[in-house]
Amino acid sequence: MAIKILIVEDLYIEANSLRTILRKAGYQVCSIASSVNEGIEIIEKEWPELVLLDIHLHGKLTGIDLAKILRTKKIAFVYLSADLNKQILDAAKATRPYGFLVKPFREKDVLVALDVAWYLHQQDQEPVCSPKPESVSPGDFKEIIGAGKSMNKVLDNIKIAGPSDISVLILGESGTGKELVAQCIHRISSRKMQPFIVVNCAALPANLVESELFGHEKGAFTGAAEKRIGKFEEGHNGTIFLDEIGELSPDLQIKLLRVLQEREVEPIGGKKRKVNVRIIAATNRRLEEEISTGRFRLDLYYRLNVFPIHLPSLRERKEDIEVLATHFLTIYTKRENKAITGLTDQVINALESYSWPGNIRELENIIARSVLLTSGNIIDMVELPVCQDRNPDMNRTGNVKTISENERDYIVAILKRCGGKVNGIGGAAELMNIPPSTLKSRMKKLGIERKNEFL
Repeated sequence: MAIKILIVEDLYIEANSLRTILRKAGYQVCSIASSVNEGIEIIEKEWPELVLLDIHLHGKLTGIDLAKILRTKKIAFVYLSADLNKQILDAAKATRPYGFLVKPFREKDVLVALDVAWYLHQQDQEPVCSPKPESVSPGDFKEIIGAGKSMNKVLDNIKIAGPSDISVLILGESGTGKELVAQCIHRISSRKMQPFIVVNCAALPANLVESELFGHEKGAFTGAAEKRIGKFEEGHNGTIFLDEIGELSPDLQIKLLRVLQEREVEPIGGKKRKVNVRIIAATNRRLEEEISTGRFRLDLYYRLNVFPIHLPSLRERKEDIEVLATHFLTIYTKRENKAITGLTDQVINALESYSWPGNIRELENIIARSVLLTSGNIIDMVELPVCQDRNPDMNRTGNVKTISENERDYIVAILKRCGGKVNGIGGAAELMNIPPSTLKSRMKKLGIERKNEFL
């Protein structure tokens, strides 16, 4: 039986456009409401199963007020949103919607958002009997290690988002494995045989960022000796992963928003060209805070945050530390041609007691170093950075540290261990397994200077 949907929207043209899209796709559509009171009347008479809900409506009550009623009645709802300020955004998110649809609407976005919303709603109502996501091969997730509750939730979300073309925003601290999750999503998608393009937004040269993303024609500017294909055209029909999306400048955010809305790019000195790419973005920043300070566009946030996936820090999944350490031990003993068979209980306890500001990336580096330093067949000691507090989430005043503060502490600790060296063998970039340009960019952003204190 087709799902019955109520549209609560005070602009008739937009409401009618949605109704046409839904009927064409085979949904049942209730009468259209333009106010909260009209919506309540229709709900009592026609009992919709899902509601598309605008926030700004006729009358004193808003869509957020109606959302609270829908929650009590266990009716799924998706917000229809245009530009909202942070206060309204926070209030809307507090009602736990099953998604946001950004105006103007694209038919494909509407239908995908409804599919995801309905699946998530069924999961909430019937966690045992609800339909399973599309089956995937165990090999698709071979690089994601862990079986705790938090990681099982991440894997479930990957299975839901993967087969669709929906935009995904991966949230989590540095070193939690955001790129691996993006690769898994691509691997189980219909685009898996097409390119997977990685763009580190923090490492893009400021004077060449537009050319890197959108390309340029020969002679478009001084030094443009030949035509260049941008990352979006390079990823045509595939997936583009925009890592550290929170680092994009306001000017580039506007241009990225245009690409997402129009599905076209305009190379420097060239003509507009259509592109067909799936967007997966990631950040270690709290984008809501960036929005409130004007550093990140709200409309771009809506376009990216269609299906958020939060990755837990290693501190939040200590049950996985031993299996992760064993996994990295297997990799590096083979790489270094050593016969190390395991870690002592004392080492396991030390690893589980450490606070891991650098998360999985830091654990991997610690194990790699320990393999090099161990001469026997078992690791019986690990060198862990000394922290002022065993719990890095708390500063001296008892307040929760920000992700940036934790990241800064981690980078400073690694720099001290490396004597302030960033590049080359034994440098901090090598130890952290990231490009030196990325590390230098993060140091500049976090206000870290290479002073004598590291020597």
